Amino acid sequence: MTKVVRRPAAGATGALAVALCAVLVLAGCSGDPDSAGSPPESPAATSAASPEASDTTSPSASPSASSSSPTEEPTEQPTRPPHPVSMAALSAGEHRGDRLRLGAVRERTAAYTSYDVTYRTTTTDDRGTRRFTISGVLNVPTGRGPFPAVVLAHGYIDPAYYVRGQGMTRERGVLASRGYVALHVDYRGHAESTDDPRSDRDLRLGYSADVIAAVKALRAARDVPVDDDRVALMGRSMGGGVVMKALIAEPGLVQAGSLWASVSSLEGENFNQFIRPDGDAREEAIVQAHGLPEQRPDFWRAASARPYLDEITEPVLLVHGRFDDTCPPAWARATQSAMQRAGVDSTLAWYDDGHAFGPAFFAGMDRTIRYFDQQLDVRRG
Repeated sequence: MTKVVRRPAAGATGALAVALCAVLVLAGCSGDPDSAGSPPESPAATSAASPEASDTTSPSASPSASSSSPTEEPTEQPTRPPHPVSMAALSAGEHRGDRLRLGAVRERTAAYTSYDVTYRTTTTDDRGTRRFTISGVLNVPTGRGPFPAVVLAHGYIDPAYYVRGQGMTRERGVLASRGYVALHVDYRGHAESTDDPRSDRDLRLGYSADVIAAVKALRAARDVPVDDDRVALMGRSMGGGVVMKALIAEPGLVQAGSLWASVSSLEGENFNQFIRPDGDAREEAIVQAHGLPEQRPDFWRAASARPYLDEITEPVLLVHGRFDDTCPPAWARATQSAMQRAGVDSTLAWYDDGHAFGPAFFAGMDRTIRYFDQQLDVRRG
């Protein structure tokens, strides 16, 4: 297990601020596929190479002409928005969450009560304003509260077969029995959530917006006793990538994060591992819109979490099985190494288990809850 303490926030490089300019030239550009983990070009480098930058520099008529209008100000060039399918666009958007409603009681135990819930997620960006109703399951511990909370991001399950609350039932129950409000997010297009036909083509960036909105909706809910200053995110498999991007897009949203058996922090690797071998409609739509990773490495890099990990301000616990044959252990090592270089306070915990976590599940959950207790300053009697 390795750990590194984050550098002071004042020293952050702000890669996403750079990316807001850099991703403007992504469409149609190509580069070295081996550079997929490096940050995009700086704005200065982009401007020097762009036709727009060259076109704004015209020869002056004469020294006297340039000095004859001292009050004339340089014409400010309009800033084009980032590519809509990019981390820069996700970060630039405004994500709101509200209207969390408790529905039917699913389960009642001595430790907690479980409810069907819905909430609203609203994103406003350069493509306009989009609203979705998201379903989920909420476990609330028995007692008065307020309680610390964890928002859960599940792994990939075909939306055609997915049912409400599927994928992290065990985690939700354990967290609630240990005194945490646990909100399981179904994502758009899952269970009773509003469908989003662009979701796959947009590389599921909207799932991170749904998780961000879940945190805000949970804090705004009057009938759920949540301690607003003690909230964490936890994602497994695909949900690990969802959580990474949520932490990047809204630094300071929560107080800690945990990634279980996470996908890669490079979207090209995820595409090659999970979508490309299937050769189905998802692959066709993605390739038609964005090209293959080797054809447009700059686009795929800009849609990835890894180049922007320095935007994360929260401590992160990575939990991974040594025998994971779905999300290779090398991915966890590479992501944490990138976090170390970015100055993220990160811990990587290994267990002798596979992707689904069978024998080591409870040991891993105990470790995760202790981590959340420490980072959220949860004191137990």
